[in-house]
Amino acid sequence: MVGIIIQENEPIDRAIRRFKKKYERSGILKEVKKRAFFTKPSVKKRMKLAKAIRRAQRSAMEET
Repeated sequence: MVGIIIQENEPIDRAIRRFKKKYERSGILKEVKKRAFFTKPSVKKRMKLAKAIRRAQRSAMEET
């Protein structure tokens, strides 16, 4: 459960902005989208492999 404590004399806009940041960082929306439909195990494996390849390429680019 994501929540924030609003400080005294804090504008509501700032509190909403803090809540949105905390909500995004928690990954709730990503999890909901992931569970919205069934993904076959073979597709999950392919996506995981592609993600690992991108991560490896990105780290190789940063090293050079």
